[in-house]
Amino acid sequence: MSETQKRILTGDRTTGKLHLGHYVGSLQNRVALQYDYDTFILLADVQALTTHFEHPELIHGSILDVAIDNLSVGLDPERVTVFQQSQIKAIAEMTIFYSMLISVNTLRHNPTIKTEAANYGYSDLSYGFLGYPVSQAADITFCKAELVPVGEDQLPHMEVARKLVRRFNDQYKTSILVEPYAKLSETPRLPGLDGNAKMGKSLGNAIYLSDDADTVAKKVRSAVTDTNRISVKIPGNPDVCMVSKYHKVFNVDEHENICSMCKNAEIGCVACKKLLTEKLNNLMDPFREKRAYYEAHIDEVQDIINTGSRKANEIGNETVGQMREAMSILI
Repeated sequence: MSETQKRILTGDRTTGKLHLGHYVGSLQNRVALQYDYDTFILLADVQALTTHFEHPELIHGSILDVAIDNLSVGLDPERVTVFQQSQIKAIAEMTIFYSMLISVNTLRHNPTIKTEAANYGYSDLSYGFLGYPVSQAADITFCKAELVPVGEDQLPHMEVARKLVRRFNDQYKTSILVEPYAKLSETPRLPGLDGNAKMGKSLGNAIYLSDDADTVAKKVRSAVTDTNRISVKIPGNPDVCMVSKYHKVFNVDEHENICSMCKNAEIGCVACKKLLTEKLNNLMDPFREKRAYYEAHIDEVQDIINTGSRKANEIGNETVGQMREAMSILI
């Protein structure tokens, strides 16, 4: 790490393998940022419990999967620190400290919490679910991260983190904690192949980074297109076609021409889907090659996580020690 590099923290909940929505929304950005920032990658297995507490086996099994997903798209273990949330004692301790500095009402009125609760059908929120932003604040600040890449939906959580840092520093007359800033993603959310606005693990509408070429082809063939176009001779409407939306993301140079041909009935849906399949598989072939290596060297992946977790623990223990000293509760 260069002395001039800022530290950035990002990561994923370990609730299953990652998909192209994750790649477009965050992973490709991580790969680019790793050269300019001291990058910490969080495998958020504790936070995964907020929605998957009844399926700990899924969370445990996903830790290596999510790590491999990150490594396969181009994250360099020599450049980034990949660590497991549950292994970092400082995160748990800081979550408790922060919980004393925020009201339940503030958390209840968090718009992201409200939206997520509605999405999962939760009417009676657990303490862990309600306190998700508090835990996230600890994730960010234990290593004194200055920047956090987020989507718009995470901005309320970032504001909680910033307020908690200011409140702690003001309360204990210190400047120990670093106030983090959001690095807002400009990439629109990738919709599901079925037309759902969100590509999701639980919705069955995702292309996973681990999918082989035949699986990708099969999924693209099932993608929703213009339902009114029952014949190649009928002009299509790219605006209601998921395949067109994917071409716009993964086939930028040809997208405009493909839309024009669709509107003029010069290309059919089958041919259009074949073009998209080719583009996706060309993108994913290097991922598959790296994935095959890491899947054949699982011990190496575990070592990357263990090494990163040891480093994160050292940093976190130092931060908590400083906090304890400021709070006059040193043991």
